[in-house]
Amino acid sequence: MFCGKPIIGIVGGIGSGKSFVADLFGELGCLVIKSDEQVYQAYRLPEVKQTLREWWGEAVFDAAGEVRRQAVAQRVFVDPEQRQRLERLVHPIVTRLRDELMRSHANDAQVKAYLWDTPLLYEVGMDRECEAVVFVEAPREMRLKRLLLQRGWDAGELERRENSQMALDKKRELAQYRVVNTADAASTRRQVEVVLSRVLVNKLEYGPSMEGRC
Repeated sequence: MFCGKPIIGIVGGIGSGKSFVADLFGELGCLVIKSDEQVYQAYRLPEVKQTLREWWGEAVFDAAGEVRRQAVAQRVFVDPEQRQRLERLVHPIVTRLRDELMRSHANDAQVKAYLWDTPLLYEVGMDRECEAVVFVEAPREMRLKRLLLQRGWDAGELERRENSQMALDKKRELAQYRVVNTADAASTRRQVEVVLSRVLVNKLEYGPSMEGRC
């Protein structure tokens, strides 16, 4: 719990539609916190830029002096040591920004819960702060088709990315809830409504108490 509101984590395969499902939670009264947005903010900080420039030079910056996230990703996905080094730099900042955002909504009666859309939720141990974790289910063929259309990825790129993360079967096993995102939006929304209602009813059942962080 964070300031009396449950924290819900969301996981699933790349291309399963986690952000879409997260946005549905948002429509139902959750404050959706996407780690990518906090990472973007962290990359704009002068101290972070300076560190990245010392590590990798100008190759990871664009003409305007902003961090080229794709260039950073190309380095860390193929080198676990570089990825861990980047995580040690960025994760504390992301945590601070996330906590500040949640704290700013602690007294907002319209916010029923916090929804964490974080790609590496289990890998970095953030699941331990969640009252519940939702696994978004979609078959690999469907995910690959989405990624080809949206990002231009082929099967090799998807495999390379997923090999750097915890196995999907393990994530599915660890999650308390599952949302199947293979049909129409209305079907997915109905599943999200059920999950959220159950989390709110049983909000003290999962995870450690986080009341002290208010």
